[in-house]
Amino acid sequence: MALADTLEQIQDLDLSDVERIGVWPIAVRAALWLAAIALILAGAFFVFVKDMNMQLQSAQQKEQQLRRTFETKALEAANLDELKQQMVAMEETFRGLVSQLPSDTEVPGLLEDIEEKGAAAGLNIYSTTFQQEQAAEFYVELPIEIKVQGNSYHDLGGFVSGIAGMPRIVTLHDFTIVPSQAGRGLDMTIMAKTYRYKGQDK
Repeated sequence: MALADTLEQIQDLDLSDVERIGVWPIAVRAALWLAAIALILAGAFFVFVKDMNMQLQSAQQKEQQLRRTFETKALEAANLDELKQQMVAMEETFRGLVSQLPSDTEVPGLLEDIEEKGAAAGLNIYSTTFQQEQAAEFYVELPIEIKVQGNSYHDLGGFVSGIAGMPRIVTLHDFTIVPSQAGRGLDMTIMAKTYRYKGQDK
């Protein structure tokens, strides 16, 4: 009987009459309370839980990055002895290369070596002219303009090959070859560059 009365009250209920909400059937009021609680929980989820999920995802990504960093450092630690040996070998190689860079006091000897290579190739060296030094980050570059005269391309090639085989580091750049002004053979102008390690300036 009570259920029938409740259903009849619900059917007769005017939901637009909010002012009489206090006399609405208990079932309707309970449903409204449940709906309100559901909305509050949903709002709390989107406001708090969603933010926490984003924080969790960020923490998980950071964890993966830290894992990769840890794995990399663990691998480096496992290979530390090998890395130290490689470092020693690199330092020895570096010292060997630096020893090939002439100091200021060795430049006259370098010019003598260039003249000897020219004479060995059968060339006549007209001039060797120092250009302006160029400073780089770790070294100083000293260009030397060389003008030579030879009888053939073979002679000029022998000179270039001799320079390339010198124990000191000397590189050759920007060459020009023209018929000799004397009317016989070839004239070559070439830029030789030697280098000095900046540590030698201290």
